[in-house]
Amino acid sequence: MIFSRKRAEGARHARDERDNGVLDAEDTPQAPARGPYDLAEAPDAPRLDLGSLQIPAVPEVEVRVQADPQGVVQQVVLVHGENALQLGVFAAPRSEGIWDEVREEIRQSLFNDGAAAQEVEGEYGTELRARVRTPDGITDLRFVGIDGPRWMVRGVFQGAAATNPDAAGPLTACLDGLVVDRGQEAKPVREPLPLRLPREVAEQQAGQEGAPQREV
Repeated sequence: MIFSRKRAEGARHARDERDNGVLDAEDTPQAPARGPYDLAEAPDAPRLDLGSLQIPAVPEVEVRVQADPQGVVQQVVLVHGENALQLGVFAAPRSEGIWDEVREEIRQSLFNDGAAAQEVEGEYGTELRARVRTPDGITDLRFVGIDGPRWMVRGVFQGAAATNPDAAGPLTACLDGLVVDRGQEAKPVREPLPLRLPREVAEQQAGQEGAPQREV
């Protein structure tokens, strides 16, 4: 699945005010107070470079990735205690977000699978919460999406953070400190932006067989 959202009214990013012409021409544009950030607006901070996504270093948060033998990352999951946040980043239109339509597609897909989903207004705009049946039992999920300039980040929370955003703690800090390096290449809307292992990790993996999941 692919997720995003349109900016809600009163969104917390200074970028939105600039886009809407709220700031005076004499004002110097400032970076958003919180991310996810576009690479051009990101403050300096230590991060793990996965290509299109740069993950901030947050204490007690494990970054788990699944990659193919060529080092191309297939999945990124952040883990803190019993909570998890799966991340993805995708190409998006320059002119508008697509979270409304994609959220409806997700809701319909869940409904077809026998799972009810509820829309809830959250910190990142309209979220989608659902309870699904998995081989491990019933699992709660919380889908969020955030639009940026020609990209969208989606996150799927699991664990207590799926029903109680306050329980996300350091995972929210990771999402708010995330940086997107969109690149200049033209890409179809919703196409995943390329992710890769850090060079040193990819070199280690090249000398090993199997073990596609890495903690970095």
